[in-house]
Formats: sequence, structure tokens, C-alpha cells
Amino acid sequence: MRDTNIEDIELELLLEGIFQRYGYDFRHYSRASIKRRVKHFMAKSGQGKISEVTTLALHDSNFFQQLVEDFSVPVTEMFRDPDVYQALREKVLPRLATYPFIKIWHAGCASGEEVYSLAILLKEEGLYERTTIYATDFNEIVLAKAKQGIYPLADVKRNIENYRRAGGKGSLAEYFDALYDSIIMSKTIKKNITFARHNLAIDQVFGEMNLILCRNVLIYFDKMLQERVLHLFNDSIIRGGFLCLGKKESLQFFEIYEHYKDIDSSSKIYQKKQREQPGSAPL
Repeated sequence: MRDTNIEDIELELLLEGIFQRYGYDFRHYSRASIKRRVKHFMAKSGQGKISEVTTLALHDSNFFQQLVEDFSVPVTEMFRDPDVYQALREKVLPRLATYPFIKIWHAGCASGEEVYSLAILLKEEGLYERTTIYATDFNEIVLAKAKQGIYPLADVKRNIENYRRAGGKGSLAEYFDALYDSIIMSKTIKKNITFARHNLAIDQVFGEMNLILCRNVLIYFDKMLQERVLHLFNDSIIRGGFLCLGKKESLQFFEIYEHYKDIDSSSKIYQKKQREQPGSAPL
């Protein structure tokens, strides 16, 4: 008899079943990460075995939606990692300013706090009026929250401090309205953001982008899916465009790294090299 972990088999069957039934592909997510999330969901929903989760998910779409919501990891805040936004402000936006129109893709946008942070950055640098931001996520529930732009008032103090450390040029309060125990992002910040569902595991190129941000998403994928996503980004970024990853992520160990140069190593910001000229090194 083969020494096989039954729980691991159940997990594989769950992921395959989800893909076959609903088209959501979690088969190349990090096994350690996805197993933790399934275990967390089992404890919350009262299921004793992964096979029980599989049966319910395949036959009950509402139950499946609850499971997918747990699979998403919307750990985010406004101006998260303020030094990254400082680096974008100082090293990327001045170069984007040379374009008449700017297209930005924020992949894996979760509940939207970092998208609005970027919009504020662009506003303060005088670039927002000629920018379109495409903010995507596979989770429609968090996308709906992102589109609303309503966040807890309790987080404002932290957000203001992050904004200050990111080099904010005014008052963060200019960009939201307070209502009871919540803040609502202003229409002037929302107007150039398009929220859309996009699954990095199965969907295709999103367009010719000047900047792509995908921070703290790749760490949840296995190597095969990371490769797929990075090639997807590479096909979506114009020559001379920029890619910003999470601080624990890197292009360095992937094939496409040769097509990029480091702009800020600590913030994981890269620029796609210009087209090679005959008899010269890549620009």
C-alpha cells in the first residue's frame, strides 16, 4: 500500500472539482497556503473533512462563494509599505509624466485601499486626469467592496501616518468623506478607476500598460503559476513600462528578469528594457 496522505488527496480533488465546476483555478496555488485556508474555512463552517467541503461546494453555489471568499487574502491598507509609494512618486511617476496618456493595471487589488492610495499619488503629482487605472481581482465580493470605497473610520489614524511617510503633500482628509463610523473615498479619486474581475490563473493579457502593480499576490502561487503570471505581465507592459511587486517577491529567479532592470531593489520596482539596437546592449 502506498504511504499517501489522505488529506492531501482530498485537497487535490477539491481544487480539481472547483476548476471543473466553476472555472476557478487554484490548482497552482501554494499547497501550504491553500491548505491553511481550507482548514480555516472548515473550522468556521463546521466541516470535519475536506471531502465534506468538496461535496457541499460542488452542489451549493452559495457555499462555494463563501469558500472562495476565504481563499482570497485581502490583507491590505492605504499606502501599505509607505516607502514603496515614496519610490513610485520619486522614480516612476516622473517618467510616466512623459506620456500623454497613462494606463495602469493594479492586479490583485483586493478591497481597493492600495488602488485609491495610488490614485491619490497620481493626483498630487498632477497625472491623475490623464490616467486610467484598471483594478482587478478574481473575488467579486472584495471587488464590490473596492468599488464602494467605504472603509472603517478606525483605520484613519494608521492611514494618515502611512500617507505622511509616503511623502503625502497635503491632508489625506481631502480625499474622503467621514460618515458615522466609516470613510467614503471621494468621487474625484474614484472617477478614473475601472474595477473588473480578472483571474490571473486563467485569464489573458489585459492591455498595453505603462505600469503594473501586483503586490503580495505571487507569494501564494507555486512556481508554475508565478511563471505564467509574470509572462502575462510581461506581455501586458509596454517597452519602458514598469512592474511593481511585493517586498517578498522578486523577478530575479525568473527567465523574464533579463528583460528588466532594477529601479528600486528594496521596493521591487522594475523597468522593462527598451528594444535592443543592433550591435548594442539593451537600453
